[in-house]
Amino acid sequence: MTYVWLVAGFVLLIKGADWFVDSASTIARKLSISPIIIGLTIIAFGTSAPEAVVSIIAALEGNGDMVAGNVVGSNIINITLVLGLTVVVAPIVVEKEVANRDIIFALGASVLMLLLISERWFGGEGGSVISRLDGAIILGGLLFYMFYIFKKAKRAKSITMDETTKVESTEEGGQFGWTRLIVVLVIGLVGIVAGGELVVSSATEIAVALGMSQALVGLTIIALGTSLPELVTSVMAAFKGETEMAMGNLIGSNIFNILLVTGLASSIMPLDVTGVIAFDIILMILVTVTLFIFARTGYRLRRTEGIVLVAIYLVYFVYIILRG
Repeated sequence: MTYVWLVAGFVLLIKGADWFVDSASTIARKLSISPIIIGLTIIAFGTSAPEAVVSIIAALEGNGDMVAGNVVGSNIINITLVLGLTVVVAPIVVEKEVANRDIIFALGASVLMLLLISERWFGGEGGSVISRLDGAIILGGLLFYMFYIFKKAKRAKSITMDETTKVESTEEGGQFGWTRLIVVLVIGLVGIVAGGELVVSSATEIAVALGMSQALVGLTIIALGTSLPELVTSVMAAFKGETEMAMGNLIGSNIFNILLVTGLASSIMPLDVTGVIAFDIILMILVTVTLFIFARTGYRLRRTEGIVLVAIYLVYFVYIILRG
């Protein structure tokens, strides 16, 4: 039955992502909001839900390493494997604001996480603790980012919305149309979250039966499982030509993973994190810098760069398996 639930989870993920992307892109057009903003907010929040659920449960059970491993592993996967595969499907034109604002913000969030788990380097003893105060600071960073994003979105909407768009929004935005869109959006999100939960629980059960440690499970099985919504949603968006939405989803998800997931988990229960995770956070920073360089090179992500990103993940995956 474990394998049956695993397959059922994948089916829910794929169909849920299909409905979620279609509804979100239609809502963006109706509201004259850039697809990149929808990706950075609604879709990023939705696809980060599995990480939040898994991490909160892990925090309540005192598994700080699993929380950190889930967040860091998911972010590395998002930039390397997920974005790499998305770019292989369809090269992405990167908006200057995304390269110069959102990727840099994701980089800053990564550096903040490194600093929070590095107290032992500054006179602390043993491992590191991300305290409730740290969690409040992290959540404050998320509130600042969301305020800035919505402020920019409101300004962009007032500039770009013309009379034709207003007429289309009026004609298409009847009560039934909006109700249907929101219902399909919610059903798609439920499918993504439920599918992710089924995949994670089934895969974790299989992994534990094979004798894998919790830290390794967090960085591999759970990180891969909770990144499946980003993977399926982004690749589906790329197939549908919504490459801006795919890019926004991945960058936004990385920001949400650190600021929302880590912030919530540590606010509920302080996280004890061992030093081994520091290497993985440093790698997360390095791949974010690599993405920034790729994005600034002509403001376009090419298939060759996507292949490079996927190759980085494959090397990292082999390393953490050997590290154990």
